[in-house]
Amino acid sequence: MNHLKTFLFILFTLTFCGLYSQGIYEKTEVVKTNDGFQLLRNGQPYYVLGAGGDTHLKELADVGGNSIRTWATGNGLAVLDSAHKLGITVCMGLWVNHERHGFDYNDEYAIKAQLKGFENAILELKDHPALLMWAVGNEVDLFYTNFKVWQAVEDIAAMIKKLDPNHPTMTVTAGIDVAEVNMIKEFCPSIDILGINTYGGIGPLADQIRKFGWKKPYMVTEWGPYGHWESPLTSWGVSVEANSSQKAKMRKDSYVHIQKDSKQCLGSYCFLWGHKQEQTPTWYGIFTEDGKGTESVDVLNSYWAKNPNKNKAPLLNSFLLNEQTKYQSIRVNKRKECLFTIDVSDPENDKLTFKYELQKENNDKKQGEILK
Repeated sequence: MNHLKTFLFILFTLTFCGLYSQGIYEKTEVVKTNDGFQLLRNGQPYYVLGAGGDTHLKELADVGGNSIRTWATGNGLAVLDSAHKLGITVCMGLWVNHERHGFDYNDEYAIKAQLKGFENAILELKDHPALLMWAVGNEVDLFYTNFKVWQAVEDIAAMIKKLDPNHPTMTVTAGIDVAEVNMIKEFCPSIDILGINTYGGIGPLADQIRKFGWKKPYMVTEWGPYGHWESPLTSWGVSVEANSSQKAKMRKDSYVHIQKDSKQCLGSYCFLWGHKQEQTPTWYGIFTEDGKGTESVDVLNSYWAKNPNKNKAPLLNSFLLNEQTKYQSIRVNKRKECLFTIDVSDPENDKLTFKYELQKENNDKKQGEILK
């Protein structure tokens, strides 16, 4: 009898673990409600309070973030494991190749090879308990001309539906326009969610979604300060970067628009939860290169309301060169003295230390490159 009990216990344990490994208890689905759409995780409403990136996960959990978004699967298993330990889910990105990087969507062999590579990744990762959804491509529409990419996106999404019915699919565009909405509607029926990367254009986004005829839910998959293409220019044609406090205000204002659309928007992923060279070393990153959080972290914490006692970042009130702002296209002569005037305060009146760096204009712009 004892042997029978032991056998039954082992059988039950193996059965339970088998169900768990198949993702039965971590199912994500998009459901239509009387008011619009909702994301459910294991049958419970799940609104995404997300960040784009796979670093500083503890800091994300500490301020109430519940999900991260990646762009590729290269280190997917490690990212999923790290997120799971902190109760964070992962929108796993599949890096669909870009035409502007030389990929030819008339090359059937290359397309099949890409599809096969994604199949292997999906089979490896689909049962992980931290997986929330799949993002099929990121900004494949950026500077493209070959519309066959949407058929490739559909083939990938349809394959996901077959291999992993427990997690929805999303594709992500650079902004939104009516032509792309129509193409995705027509050629990509297996896409459940439209992801939109938008910065200065976030204000009218909810209205545009409806005006352009997108009937399914959407997410704001990148948002933050104004993009470098949207910012004012110096007289010599260089984009003027906002400072950290200005960026924090932009994020605060942007999140108001995200929250307003409770019927069709399933949440968002702010950009970038980490550090990255794009246009400048500091334009999009919410953290400095040495891992210090900026004022934007405090903005997210104020909305997600997880940590009311969090120590806040210093505030950069103003920064002047020879009593002029950066918007005045300041020019200085060689070997002439310059006067920098900086007004910084700390919400908790902590003692501050300062580090100054003077750099040449960076030519390594890295616009929309892959984040591994």
